[in-house]
Amino acid sequence: MTQSQAVRPPTEPDGGRRSHRGLWVRAALGGILAALAGLAAGSVAAAVLGSRQTPVVAIGSAFIDRVPPWLKDLAISLFGTHDKTALRTGILLVLLALAAVGGILAVRRYVAGAAIVVVLAGLAVLAASTRPDAGQTGFVPSLVAGITALLLLRVFANRLADLRTDPDDGVSRRGFLQLSAGVALGTVALGALGKVVGGRRTAVADARERLTLPVPPSLAPPAGVQAPGATPWVTPNDDFYRIDTALSVPLILPSDWRLRIHGLVQRELELSFDDLLRRNVLHKWVTLTCVSNEVGGDLVGNALWSGVLLKDLLREAGPAADADAIKSTSKDGFTAGTPLSTLLDDRQAMLAFAMNGRPLPLEHGFPVRIVVPGLYGYVSATKWLTDIEVTRFDRFEAYWTPRGWSAQGPIKLSSRIDVPRSKVSPGQVTVAGVAWDQHVGVSKVEVRVDGGPWQQATLQADASIDTWRQWHWTWDAPRGNHVLQVRAFDAEGNPQVEAQAPPAPNGSTGLHSVDVRIG
Repeated sequence: MTQSQAVRPPTEPDGGRRSHRGLWVRAALGGILAALAGLAAGSVAAAVLGSRQTPVVAIGSAFIDRVPPWLKDLAISLFGTHDKTALRTGILLVLLALAAVGGILAVRRYVAGAAIVVVLAGLAVLAASTRPDAGQTGFVPSLVAGITALLLLRVFANRLADLRTDPDDGVSRRGFLQLSAGVALGTVALGALGKVVGGRRTAVADARERLTLPVPPSLAPPAGVQAPGATPWVTPNDDFYRIDTALSVPLILPSDWRLRIHGLVQRELELSFDDLLRRNVLHKWVTLTCVSNEVGGDLVGNALWSGVLLKDLLREAGPAADADAIKSTSKDGFTAGTPLSTLLDDRQAMLAFAMNGRPLPLEHGFPVRIVVPGLYGYVSATKWLTDIEVTRFDRFEAYWTPRGWSAQGPIKLSSRIDVPRSKVSPGQVTVAGVAWDQHVGVSKVEVRVDGGPWQQATLQADASIDTWRQWHWTWDAPRGNHVLQVRAFDAEGNPQVEAQAPPAPNGSTGLHSVDVRIG
């Protein structure tokens, strides 16, 4: 036996497999880093071009446009107002998983791994190109992202090629680590650069802060409207629900905003933001409700809105006698169809530019949105408004109509128990909540325990038929498990519908119940 043979360690049967597993882990990491660098480069390109169409936003927006109603409702029920964050996260995780597969395939055969990148980039380019607000260059960020990812994937594949033949090559391992660190640092730098270059949001936010708007006579809620224990009668701007189709918030400077009113009218109007401020301004408390709100849900809020009456603008334009609708369009291409009659009657539908005495939040439609009391938002509350076409319902379909929702969406009478919602002590217990039936009004609320007789609750002051109404009832609560249930009656004495129905196609129905433990 030679000396070299004597000191050679025994062969580890699993050593080769472990080494190759390490190679595939590095390859997957290389694919992920290439994809992240591509996304960062795409964000810089979007910032330079002033576009919202980053690859994730483009794919996510296309997904939202094509999602069936049941999946939309499921997302809202699971994630609530965080549905867009969940969608972004989900898209990113899927992209990175596919990028990892692409990295592994690229080490074996670069063309196979590159094909995954090409397909993903192609989908993003196609999605961005079809967005209503993409312009001539909306596809460029996704194209830049794809090219960057392809080039880096090639670099990683070449660096790992030596490890495929010799998994124990220390020099190649160190080279891969150095390359990975460099790409990771470069990605972070690109991400920071994208935020610096993409100062559009900062510019719009600054312009919003500098606005001087007509001040409401009072921001305080009307006297006697708050029930003990119920949700605050005024919903703060930061707490107001947000449900819309914009994965990335449209950013519009007030100085750039224009609204065109056209279609079946005697004369077209074009308005600037300053034009609105020169008109008579209305300040009005209005409760808004999302059609996706489940029975007892929290997709409802009450705020003081300030703006200009739509009725005045439409009368200036002069709707044709056969017109029965408007088609309102958002900056991002969303459309809503609203009955013309609801804009011309006494409900004071408005073009709103302020919410609770402040300019609209960016996420709630800044600089101008529509507010129509008595209608679900999907047929009326268009945010980031840019266009109003006076037309007929038989001549168009708004965004949600071909997706299975009703063309017209009057709000349904509903009520909710806010307290109690969990274990409380026996004795005198306050049961309280809210009821709403915008532009109809609420005349009575009743509560019952364990299916027993209905007991009339005390209604708080009625600020307006266009706002929710709070109520409370004192319960002498015995020990044990109990079920509380509530129902409301509209201004004409009609009770709310007890039969359970889902939000689609025109709003949920049913009585809200809560389980309470006393003791």
